[in-house]
Amino acid sequence: MKHNLKILLLQIRNDPKVCREEIESFARYSNLDTDQFDILNVFQQKHFNNNIVDNYDALYVGGSSDVSVLEPEKYPFVLPCQELLRYCAEIKKPVFASCFGFQLAVMAFNGEILRDQSGYEMGTVPIQLTKQANSDPVFRNTPNDFLAVSVHQEKALEIPSCFNLLAFTDKCCHAFKHNTAPFWAFQFHPEVDLEILIQRLGVYRNKYTDGDGHYESLLEGFKSTPYSNNLLKQFVDNVLLS
Repeated sequence: MKHNLKILLLQIRNDPKVCREEIESFARYSNLDTDQFDILNVFQQKHFNNNIVDNYDALYVGGSSDVSVLEPEKYPFVLPCQELLRYCAEIKKPVFASCFGFQLAVMAFNGEILRDQSGYEMGTVPIQLTKQANSDPVFRNTPNDFLAVSVHQEKALEIPSCFNLLAFTDKCCHAFKHNTAPFWAFQFHPEVDLEILIQRLGVYRNKYTDGDGHYESLLEGFKSTPYSNNLLKQFVDNVLLS
């Protein structure tokens, strides 16, 4: 059953095929239709007011293989995106932020993002949960060591004090919730499944792999990620519709 929700997706992608795939993935795992989403793509609309989110039930934030959160001088929409996230927390607008959205949130609340271009996570990785995750409405019934798609060259080793840490790996922080707002962020990709991971890595293989042999070896190690993908539906059911 589809519900009459309306979502704004903050999109930070420049490839039309990946843009379309991202919205379809968010819709599929939210159990919503794509026409329930409007897109704010910052490559096309660099200037926007924070109140753009006011008439939506939630803000989703996608990933990006095209932009670094550490280079606001090169990507002038980075700082306005951070302002938008602070505004959402202030008015308690529900937020579900994936990957680049996680990094934006850390920076928006005075945290630190580090660049790691050597030993970074890439593929389907096991995610550890904190005790706080046991009672969290989004992580409810999610087992420890669940698999999730994680491909990123920037990371957070600590999170700002206004967040509660919910998930991590031995390399970095992976999920948190704001202390006083319905605001969740994930360094991994809850919206990406095994099939989409393979397709997307094909698009960005020059950035993330060292050649065809490396690419093929990565594909052999990828696994399905059902518990990670289910987090979007739990956000909808337990936060937006509760």
